[in-house]
Amino acid sequence: MSKVFPRVGGRWALRSAVAGLVAFGLLLWWLLPLGENPPSGTITFSTGTPRGVYQKYGTLLRSAFDEDMPDLAVRLVTSDGSQQNVSRVASGRADFAIAAADAVETYQLDGGPGADRLRGVARLYDDYVHLVVPHGSDIESVADLEGKRVAIGLPRSGVRLIAERVLKTAGIDSQEDITPLPDGIDTGPDRLRRGEIDAFFWSGGLPTDGLRELAETFDFRLVPITAEFVSDLHRQGPGTHYYRATNMPQSAYRPGQQEAGTVPTIAVSNVLITRKDVDPKLIEWVTRTVLDSRDGIGAHVHSAQLVDLRTAIYTDPLPLHDGARRYYRSVKP
Repeated sequence: MSKVFPRVGGRWALRSAVAGLVAFGLLLWWLLPLGENPPSGTITFSTGTPRGVYQKYGTLLRSAFDEDMPDLAVRLVTSDGSQQNVSRVASGRADFAIAAADAVETYQLDGGPGADRLRGVARLYDDYVHLVVPHGSDIESVADLEGKRVAIGLPRSGVRLIAERVLKTAGIDSQEDITPLPDGIDTGPDRLRRGEIDAFFWSGGLPTDGLRELAETFDFRLVPITAEFVSDLHRQGPGTHYYRATNMPQSAYRPGQQEAGTVPTIAVSNVLITRKDVDPKLIEWVTRTVLDSRDGIGAHVHSAQLVDLRTAIYTDPLPLHDGARRYYRSVKP
């Protein structure tokens, strides 16, 4: 027997429709910061060197900003890396940048102009220190770099900062005991392939495109930097406690070779930084987009998959910007 349902009256249907619209409006209010229209204007984002993770991440993040904030123009500018990025944001030449925590604290300790105005937006992912040599090289440790031609990164990069500290820990003067060369991930791989350098340092997310491309045409090896070495590095004092011992999978640049194991090295966290005077509304929207775009960006930049709401608030050595804090509070369980 068929069941006969009562006839739905027009007034009841109207009330249901209104209730649905109200619920939809409340959902939009929750999804969008304070129910406001997206911010507009122009911002400058300092990234990094071509073929590096900062540059690729910044480019993809700009696309995410375009979707969420279509009236916001995002100007990307390349840089040497972390040290220049920190300086640019602190001085007002850029509004946002990615920088390694050790470079941020070093700028603060050195009393860099505007250091007190720096603020954190989100902790992103870790950089891994790569010491890259040809596969047949006789370099087996950092100490073996003495007398070699070594690319130690661009002058204002985070690579340069950490490379000089690593060399110092091994008892190597970066200006006297090696032939130092100012190459980054944009030129270092090609120079290694051509035999113009014996080794180069790189600090970046896994994997870095510049090294993945090198692996397609050149057989290189990653030199281990052991946990004991990291402990000695910490003894250099302020700015070095952000370094931690970790391991890089060999398969990061040799897909399908998981059996090759791992290489011990150093990691340091990256932070999305801004200034205290930047509009809190803009910061709240930016923070939301950074977290919401993780999976989309992570499909192209593997390290971006590690951006996580639970750890994003830990932006040491910088305090959170008020706008970022407002976002994190709005999504707190």
